[in-house]
Amino acid sequence: MATAGLDRETFDGIVESIKEFAGRRLGDPALLRFDAQDEMPLELVRAMCGRELGLALLFVPDEFGGIGAGAMDVYRVCELIAGIDLGIATGVLATSLGSDPIRVGGTDEQRKRWLGRIASEGLLVAYAATEPEAGSDLAALRTMAVPVDAGYRINGRKQWISNGGVADIYCVLALAPAGPSWFIVDKGTDGLRVGTREEKHGIRASNTAAVFFDDVVVNADRLVGGVEGQGLLQAQAVFGYTRLMVGAFGLGAGWSALDRAIAYSRERSVSGGPLADKQGYTHKLLVPHAIGLEAARAFVEETATRIDKGAGNLITEGAIAKLAATEAANRAADAALQALGGYGYVREYMVEKIRRDVRITTIYEGTSEIMEMTIARDRWQAHLKTRGDHYHEQAHTLAQLDRQQPECGARIAALALDALAEVLEHCRLQHLTRSQHVLLRLGEIIAQVECAASLVRRTAAAESNGLSPKASHRFSPPQLAAMARVCARDAALQVCDVGVRWAGASAEALKLSEVHAAQSGLIDDMDLVADALYGRVSEPVAAPVPAMAGVGQ
Repeated sequence: MATAGLDRETFDGIVESIKEFAGRRLGDPALLRFDAQDEMPLELVRAMCGRELGLALLFVPDEFGGIGAGAMDVYRVCELIAGIDLGIATGVLATSLGSDPIRVGGTDEQRKRWLGRIASEGLLVAYAATEPEAGSDLAALRTMAVPVDAGYRINGRKQWISNGGVADIYCVLALAPAGPSWFIVDKGTDGLRVGTREEKHGIRASNTAAVFFDDVVVNADRLVGGVEGQGLLQAQAVFGYTRLMVGAFGLGAGWSALDRAIAYSRERSVSGGPLADKQGYTHKLLVPHAIGLEAARAFVEETATRIDKGAGNLITEGAIAKLAATEAANRAADAALQALGGYGYVREYMVEKIRRDVRITTIYEGTSEIMEMTIARDRWQAHLKTRGDHYHEQAHTLAQLDRQQPECGARIAALALDALAEVLEHCRLQHLTRSQHVLLRLGEIIAQVECAASLVRRTAAAESNGLSPKASHRFSPPQLAAMARVCARDAALQVCDVGVRWAGASAEALKLSEVHAAQSGLIDDMDLVADALYGRVSEPVAAPVPAMAGVGQ
């Protein structure tokens, strides 16, 4: 569903309200206490969803009492809350995820009734899909919904359910006679039981619990959409959106960890100077991870914009956004812990908690491996349907961009795209996609290259004042350009490595000598990025990479 999203004044007001609320009630001591006590601050989460902040309104269309936020709006809010606490963010977003089957598949009456109540009462919702034996495979259901007089009897068990022990309503995926179907179940319904909360590695400020359905009887009007067998389609209809938001979680948590490491390095002196001035610190522990997060952000924002313009589900784009952002966030949090040394390893400091919290983002809403497989299969089909031109065409477009804005790294990204096309073609000729491991490696490099290309486009847009006012504006166009050049270099080199190692592609086919030549200026650009992170005055932007023949042809 296309939506223009919130006006700027409303968006800014929500952002400021969240920051003010967090300043009053979600300071580091409180967050560390919730974590240590394995406690979900239920009343705080209810206040955020309901009476004080009204965040539930973001996820509900205007016609049902919400404010109809767009994907760009929700991504920025998700990033902000996750930067405060990922466990609390999980509790808030679980309500959006739980209500999505109703929003996309419910009858008019169901949407009016349930979405209206979520908006007006701030109800917490649980998305009860995952099962102990099925994991992320929603098609392998064992929970059954058997027709009875005027309704259904549900029996089964759900596992790892966010808000499972505290939800007001549950959207439950069960196997009806005509196929998987969603049902709405109220808390307190006879036969519905919740397990004790899981003692988790991280996000301990959220509630995760098993949910049991023992002869739970619901009326027929609780079948979402009123037609059996639509459950998987209804779930898939929002995968692009929900995975995008988990990617936003990664951005928030990853930057929260890095910002703490940056602050620490300003004060910590080693060998006569602050760590902030040491390349061994900044160029290993900060710069690569800041670039990884901003490349993922570029793809998140690009995808959110497309969703808001009505481009559809964008399942593969959601998978790329989630994979890139959450893996970058895990690397960033791990590096931040290392950056603080012994202080990073103790629970008195938030970085240790963030490192534990962010790990879940590569697992829930589809593991990184599922994302890699989703990406590889879809882009493999695109390669076949275009007879190998899918990425060559994108490279050609970036080569044209390079002629207009040569400083943004477009030519290097074009090299990466051309090399990726050659790797895929070698896989076709040698039938290598029969190997699951090769598919996973393809999914990984496809995400990396597409994010690098997206960061190049974002840089070009920033240079021409074309970014959305609601986009992140943390870095200036020259700073983004330095990031884009570093990111494109890394992506091109990684594609060549995978191509030679797993696809048997030749150095000549991958233009490896040109990729190597493009690495020139790397340290200078990393210096510029380090200066950007610390707000230091930089030297002029490095000279653009010299033209290379044959790129994007």
